Amino acid sequence: MVIGKLVKVKGIVQGVGFRPYVFNLCDNYKLKGWVNNDDEGVNIALEGDEVTINYFINELKEFPPPLAKIDSIEVLSKEVENFEDFNIIKSENHSNKSTIISPDIAICQDCINDINDENNFRHNYALTNCTNCGPRYSIIKTVPYDRINTSMSNFELCSSCYKEYINPKNRRYHAQPVCCEKCGPKVELYNNFNKKICDGINAIDKVASLINNGEIVAIKGIGGFHLICDATIDDAVNKLRKRKNRPTKPYAVMFKDLQQIKEVADLTLKEEEIIFSKERPITLVKKKLHFFLSSFVAPNTDRIGCFLPYTPLHILLFKKLNNPIIATSANLKDEPIIRHKDELIVKLGDVADFVLDFDREIINAVDDSVVQVVNNDIFKFRNARGYAPSVIKLKNKQNKKILALGANQKSTISIAFGDNIIVSPHIGDLNSIDSIEYFMRTVKTFKRFYDFEADIIVCDMHPYYESTKWANQLKNTKVVKIQHHYAHILSVMAEYKLEDNVLGISFDGTGFGDDGNIWGGEVFVASKKEYKRVKHFKYFKLLGGEKAVKEPKRVALSLLFDTFTLEELEKKHLSTLNQFSLQELKMLNTMWEKGLNAPQTSSVGRIFDAIASLANILHIQTYEGETGLLIEQYYNEKITQTFDYTIDDFVIDIRPMIKAIVEDEYDKKTICSKFLNTMAKIIVEISDEYIDLDIVLSGGVFQNKTLLEKVIKNLMEKNKKVYYSKVIPVNDGGISVGQIYSQIE
Repeated sequence: MVIGKLVKVKGIVQGVGFRPYVFNLCDNYKLKGWVNNDDEGVNIALEGDEVTINYFINELKEFPPPLAKIDSIEVLSKEVENFEDFNIIKSENHSNKSTIISPDIAICQDCINDINDENNFRHNYALTNCTNCGPRYSIIKTVPYDRINTSMSNFELCSSCYKEYINPKNRRYHAQPVCCEKCGPKVELYNNFNKKICDGINAIDKVASLINNGEIVAIKGIGGFHLICDATIDDAVNKLRKRKNRPTKPYAVMFKDLQQIKEVADLTLKEEEIIFSKERPITLVKKKLHFFLSSFVAPNTDRIGCFLPYTPLHILLFKKLNNPIIATSANLKDEPIIRHKDELIVKLGDVADFVLDFDREIINAVDDSVVQVVNNDIFKFRNARGYAPSVIKLKNKQNKKILALGANQKSTISIAFGDNIIVSPHIGDLNSIDSIEYFMRTVKTFKRFYDFEADIIVCDMHPYYESTKWANQLKNTKVVKIQHHYAHILSVMAEYKLEDNVLGISFDGTGFGDDGNIWGGEVFVASKKEYKRVKHFKYFKLLGGEKAVKEPKRVALSLLFDTFTLEELEKKHLSTLNQFSLQELKMLNTMWEKGLNAPQTSSVGRIFDAIASLANILHIQTYEGETGLLIEQYYNEKITQTFDYTIDDFVIDIRPMIKAIVEDEYDKKTICSKFLNTMAKIIVEISDEYIDLDIVLSGGVFQNKTLLEKVIKNLMEKNKKVYYSKVIPVNDGGISVGQIYSQIE
């Protein structure tokens, strides 16, 4: 008996070869009907016997296309229309856009084979792609994901590409960016005076020669430009550091293949899996002692950020390169990654000697994702290319639409509608006009994707965050402000769908507190709807305000003033004190006593800064998180002792630790090891007071792999259930998710 069914599939199901997959599956099962896209997902009309249809649905659930992510399958009865065959029909647009947009995906092996095959008409073509790989989010204007809605709309398909595009049995069927040298975008090389030099494979070969000779080249990727140079040439790396004004911050390195990475790094199986995954993130791994790259690539650290080529252009480039390359985002400090050649030449023409461009427009900028492995699982620093836009499913559908604006650093936005929270890729720090414009452009992009108009807008409490200022200007929309560290805890709760009380440990650098002070070392009992601050680190003063964030010596001095008198300090020979003249010490002591330009904070991030200075590791930092990274380098797992501290009903006081560091004159390794052990012990001790609550860890401090793994291990030994973010970053990149979750019913 022939029956009719309508199957509605939602999730990441457009631009991933879903319709041809359904077509071929129905062909195998001899089912009749049709499949199409609309702005909610994929619809499949089926006619056949009930058993065969059930087999089809089960296979659809169990073995979807490799890039698809099915969130829901709804099966409805429909009248039999006596279809003669099975067809792929035209996409439909309704008024309720909700289909999920796929992230950009690294080039697949089939496309690598095509560009390497001399007999293939895409041989040496640098923009080859198919339904299993290539650009998605970066080229889309709106949904549904059809060519007319992408930056490929101006490129008319040649006859060879068109035959593939309309053939459901071809892997390029309706691959929207499909093209070749004849009909697609062109690769062109320019000098930094914007004069064209050459194009096509000749341009790529020329760029390889320039890099081999120590030049700096800007190369367009999927989501923006990279600045690139040979990672083994000291002069080239130092030239890039000088031009970019980036003294010591580690650079990411792109390698030809996994074997080349293994020559410089010790990889676990999980790290290999992530590095080689379709997302191709930058993965932080452990350096080998024998390191053939320039020592200036990642100085003062035992880690290196590694990634593999993820575009056909990269694959072709590495055919002629001698060595691995530095591939760092092309942007000015505090600005987003650059998308356009002309802008790059204006802003970075004094950094890059040449620019390799192509004329497929990047609609949505997207940076490289940065991850590491913690507890044999992925842990994200930056959620971007390959992973984002990311989706967190909700238990129930929402009747209201919510927009969350995130924080000021590592900004992301999130939107919620139906049963989805959709998180944008990493935007960056909102510290410049261009970055604020990028933030506003991202808001407009997601509103356009989903015809989205927010019923509620959620932002941070900090009055000077640019996102908060933007929200304050809005009219006729409800604006809700959520405390920063509570949002950190909520972000983890959203990921795991937690609703009831947890013990939330929120450690980071900066956040506006309920009492007007700068929080950052907070312990909450929190649920989805409310929180109570039950403990925090004892307040100390930031001497010079923002200046103290960049000068760990000032934070250390403040903690010394908390612990000793000025007269006592004058008799001590400390590296921190040696950074100041006697006159400066007296002036800063007066500032400390009177609270002049010395806001109070409980920040654990700043405590890390202080320890780095007291251990004589770093007194002035050149990039965020530098002190935490360096403290990790000095950790010795054989040192198991801790420093003393006190915890009363409300306050965690580390002055006994500061006193011991000063008076016992420990070496760097002992200070750093005992410090991290102490921080872990504090968390475990507090958790013992709340034996019935699961533990949630969040905030940028937990980017410290040594600390996080130690805390997890110690808590699990006490049979505690511990949660921390994996889908989104544990740092401020997850704040927008927590903000939204506070408003979910």
